[in-house]
Amino acid sequence: MSDWIKLKASDGFELSAWRADPKGAPRGGIVVIQEIFGVNHHIRSVTDRIAAEGYLAIAPAVFDRVQPGVELGYDQPGMASGMELAGKMIRENAFADISAAIEAVKGAGKVGITGFCMGGTFTWGASAGIPGLAAAVGYYGGGILGMKDLKPLAPTMLHFGEKDDHIPVAGVRELEKLHPGVPVYIYPAGHGFHCDERASYDEPSAKLAWGRTMEFFGKHVG
Repeated sequence: MSDWIKLKASDGFELSAWRADPKGAPRGGIVVIQEIFGVNHHIRSVTDRIAAEGYLAIAPAVFDRVQPGVELGYDQPGMASGMELAGKMIRENAFADISAAIEAVKGAGKVGITGFCMGGTFTWGASAGIPGLAAAVGYYGGGILGMKDLKPLAPTMLHFGEKDDHIPVAGVRELEKLHPGVPVYIYPAGHGFHCDERASYDEPSAKLAWGRTMEFFGKHVG
């Protein structure tokens, strides 16, 4: 079962979130962090897929402080709007909202986090800045290379595309050397390769990355 819910951050701000419950007792909780396109159809479907794997999954709408109800398409206007909204975000507020989602799934057991694009960057930041996470998996976070010196507190895995126009492979290799304990996978694909609603979708890479992600969560979350 999936539906919109409300979360309350530590500063009292209320934000929307998409919650997907598994059938039966959950194996743990997973927080899903959106791309710059909002908690749109794709992010909701990813959250639902994670619930189908047996986890309680919640995707917080981290744009709500800037503009509530954001749901953008993967076209140029959507990209432009998403970039503008992302530029108005306050990092500390976003982490407060992510922390609210983490608190909301804690009753399910251990907690993991995953995110895509902008959400991949926030996932990397959360892995180093939010104690208590059991695992973190980031997909093609463009801001990760600028925060490469962060040291994850939780087991962390990262996915990148070698044809990504936004993230140079040389930088990913440098990141990999700095963090030998972090599995870093590079796929023969471009940015957004996991999203089957984007022109850059690469099915073989998406399936391989997803399998690795679920195996990683199975090992560290439950």
